[in-house]
Amino acid sequence: MLRFISRRMLTAVGVLFAATYLFFILAANAGDPLMDLRASSQPNRDELIAARTAELHLDVNPFLRYFFWLGAALRGDLGNDYLTGQPVTTMVGDAMGQTIKLVGFASVAAIVIGVLIGIISALRQYSGFDYGITLATFLMYSLPSFWVAVLLKQWGAIGFNDFLADPVIAPGALILIGLVMGAVVGAAIGGEWKRRLLFGGIAGVMTSGVLWLMSATGWFNDPSLGPFVIAMLGAGVALIVVFLTTGFGNKRAVYTAFTMVLIGVVAYFPMQSAFVYTGGLAALGTLIGFIVAGVVVGYLWGGQDKKVNARIGGFVGGFMYGFLWLDFLMSQWYDYSNSNAINGRPIGTVGSSTPELSESGYWIGTIDSFTHMVLPITALILISLASYTRYMRGSMLEVMNFDYIRTARAKGLPERTVVMRHGFRNALIPIATLIPLDLAALFGGAIITETIFGWNGMGRLFVNALQTVNVNVLMGYFLVTGILLLIGNIIADVLYVVLDPRIRVE
Repeated sequence: MLRFISRRMLTAVGVLFAATYLFFILAANAGDPLMDLRASSQPNRDELIAARTAELHLDVNPFLRYFFWLGAALRGDLGNDYLTGQPVTTMVGDAMGQTIKLVGFASVAAIVIGVLIGIISALRQYSGFDYGITLATFLMYSLPSFWVAVLLKQWGAIGFNDFLADPVIAPGALILIGLVMGAVVGAAIGGEWKRRLLFGGIAGVMTSGVLWLMSATGWFNDPSLGPFVIAMLGAGVALIVVFLTTGFGNKRAVYTAFTMVLIGVVAYFPMQSAFVYTGGLAALGTLIGFIVAGVVVGYLWGGQDKKVNARIGGFVGGFMYGFLWLDFLMSQWYDYSNSNAINGRPIGTVGSSTPELSESGYWIGTIDSFTHMVLPITALILISLASYTRYMRGSMLEVMNFDYIRTARAKGLPERTVVMRHGFRNALIPIATLIPLDLAALFGGAIITETIFGWNGMGRLFVNALQTVNVNVLMGYFLVTGILLLIGNIIADVLYVVLDPRIRVE
């Protein structure tokens, strides 16, 4: 394996050298970096032109000029932006931070949701749910990103901000939403029509009831969860995690999960006081503490599957802290929404934050970041969700028709075990090799989305540099994205070998 990785690294260095050389030649011939100075009427125009020519080595042939850039890059110097004088490394670092914040959330959500929908669609092949998901995914995949972004601005920001002025959901809308939710759940559940009607009806009634209660109590303007809702959400997560991992026959796993739910509910009131003094690092440390507590609880319950119980405890513990953190964050919504800088219109359409709230503290700052992230993240999810859904559906259908799946069913294993332990794990192999490449490509920046929503990420950095023929910035952008793509390619190959023992790197 080490020899394989070493060979791939050497190959990647050669590819990166050739790619940066070709890109530099293209960038150097993309336009005239002296254009703004040539059109200038400043008395020292000739001196400025001479200074920029010397700084960028414009008097040297582009085929040789590359080696000036390469020598500086090997020393860690990517040059400066000739317009602002800012170091390229600083510009790329700031843009990368914005892109990671945006693309990271969107990618994780798209992968999780896409894989889940793909599995259900494969298990309900040729059903109404499968046909509906197929239609929806192809529709989303074909939609132009700029059009999706504009619609989200209109209905996701302007429409929702108008709704918050009088957050009352009409009875007709409640009924329609309940019917749609019931139809989706009933189709996803599958089985006989009575079973689908029962579960779909329960889901529809609960959805309409919860929305009516939220509307009647003014929850949208002053939201919260409270200990009772946190307990219900925690119990739901515990049941789902246990069902998907070990099944309810493993009593110790059930005890572990619900012990962590109880710990989370008991910690509700002391955490309300602790959250007042919480910052980013403290929140991360507390999350790790809840996960570690869950692992310890899993081991304390013992049994033959201590490691499995520990994983369940850690997972549920992380979710319980997430619910507590979200509850306190929601309690700050009223102050944020009614501040002078927001004025009752919290969903932002441009930029990554509200400048007037830059010194407002951890909680208000977090809400402000989320409200500016929700639209671009939703746009990226809608566009990228389709590919993961289709990949997972196709992979799952292929795996579920293999002989070892039929053997597992013939041995009398529960369908949950067949799907999760035998089908799901093997169906993840092609997805796991695609994800590193997709993430590396996305870190190059979602150019259209960032431009429309005013995010100063990698995509917008590239567009601005291309418009001004700023070769140093273009090369900094290309170097970072090229390295990420090559690393993603190597990780994809290694993951394939790790997940599929039939593959031999030799």
